[in-house]
Amino acid sequence: MPARRVAVIGAGASGLCALKCCLDEGLEPTCFERSKDIGGLWRFEEHPEDGRASIYRSVIINTSKEIMCFSDFPIPEDFPNYMHNSKIMEYFRMYAQHFDLLRHIRFRTSVCRVSKRPDFASSGQWEVLTESEGKQEAAVFDAVLVCSGHHTNAHLPLSSFPGLEKFEGCYLHSRDYKNSQPFFGKRVVVVGIGNSGIDIAVELSHTAKQVFLSTRRGSWVLHRVADNGYPFDFNYSSRFLHLLQNLVPRSVQNSLMEWKLNARFDHTLYGLKPKHGVLDTHPTVNDDLPNRIISGRVRMKPNIREFTETSAIFEDGTREDVDVVVFATGYSFSFPFLEGCVKVVENQIPLYKFMFPPDLEKPTLAFIGLIQPWGAIMPMSELQSRWATRVFKGLNKLPLQHDMEADIEQKKEAMAKRYVKSQRHTIQVDLIPYMDEIACQLGVKPNLLSLFLTDPRLAMEVAFGPCTPYQYRLRGPGAWAGAREAILTQKQRMVSGLQPRAARRPARPSALPHVLTVLFSIGMIMATLVYVSLSA
Repeated sequence: MPARRVAVIGAGASGLCALKCCLDEGLEPTCFERSKDIGGLWRFEEHPEDGRASIYRSVIINTSKEIMCFSDFPIPEDFPNYMHNSKIMEYFRMYAQHFDLLRHIRFRTSVCRVSKRPDFASSGQWEVLTESEGKQEAAVFDAVLVCSGHHTNAHLPLSSFPGLEKFEGCYLHSRDYKNSQPFFGKRVVVVGIGNSGIDIAVELSHTAKQVFLSTRRGSWVLHRVADNGYPFDFNYSSRFLHLLQNLVPRSVQNSLMEWKLNARFDHTLYGLKPKHGVLDTHPTVNDDLPNRIISGRVRMKPNIREFTETSAIFEDGTREDVDVVVFATGYSFSFPFLEGCVKVVENQIPLYKFMFPPDLEKPTLAFIGLIQPWGAIMPMSELQSRWATRVFKGLNKLPLQHDMEADIEQKKEAMAKRYVKSQRHTIQVDLIPYMDEIACQLGVKPNLLSLFLTDPRLAMEVAFGPCTPYQYRLRGPGAWAGAREAILTQKQRMVSGLQPRAARRPARPSALPHVLTVLFSIGMIMATLVYVSLSA
């Protein structure tokens, strides 16, 4: 029987791991990438390309390398913990070369239409119409993985800013910002306090005459570097801490985190404190903003009420002369090539586990990476791809339609209850809960009780160390023989990113004597039983 053919749309982070997972399952993938190269969002280009995400030259990722890597391909230990976009691209190229992915990618090929075949109800097949160099071509595929992401269409709410049409300066969306040099000596207002808005404001403050950062709600600002100098997510993304979070009301969690953040700098004093809790919105991460505010290079401002020919008038009545406006107002997503199959309304799309349309006769269409996580998206996309490819092969089954729709509605209600109302809060997921949810579908969630009984040292690292992607390669379909070693040496790789010469040192043995480890493990078995019962 010939291998089932799968169309993969997009060769960014999600598309690359989708390709690899198809090959792992013996499928025959073809990836269609409209641009000339891999990398998607993370490939810097001087000039933005239509239909593709665009970043500025200085972008550094907000998740550390051990948390963001693909689960069977650790990032080199001498790479920095928080990588510049050029290092991320270097890693992607290594991944693509190692698993021989490039030969499956058709570059400069756009997907024009994906439509059901007439016999879809029985075959589950799709007709994919593509265009390359002005020529269109149709082909039939047994399944489709949509990996085009959600940072493609700039959201530019110009109608929300009266007077902008008469403003004599210039304005642009953050996707068109590349570096600070064109803004030398200018007075710039940045609208929006998400990650791009703060990053751009901080960078502009080194060259612009004055930078104003305008926000409707304010924001809690997290930082990459934890108290001991370790990466923030390396310290705080553990299963043990997740268990504690499940036992503590969210209001208490918010209070504790806000106290911690205010200990670094008082958000009220710096004009940043919002009315919402820190866990009630997508995280904003920046280490440099308080330094730029205290030095006066960035001045905080409320929302803009209106523009005049030469100035911005803010809601507190203050007026500032400005030359340039940068709208860091986010993105919207759509899938015009799938018209008739799925419908996006206000950045909402009903998908089971944020992946599968629930109303298809055959589950042969899946979205990969259409999530906005508290954490790294790469390992989540990889887990999604591992599950989707096994669903395509019939090795895993989806629930009945009404059960999937109930799950979708439950997640929608939970998001509306937790998060501030915003179009950016429609595809939010948390790192460990979502990874475990998909891992359970796939049968690869680590079994802590079994590990404590058979491998106490590994169990300690899985339970109390950072929840790194390697944990989902310890057992089940796609198990990787190197997963145990990768977990036990993850701290060494983190240290090596700070001290490259440490890469040549052998990993230190556990500081706990073996006997103490065993005794402690026995005590931990009871705690693990509680954990398992709560997370089941």
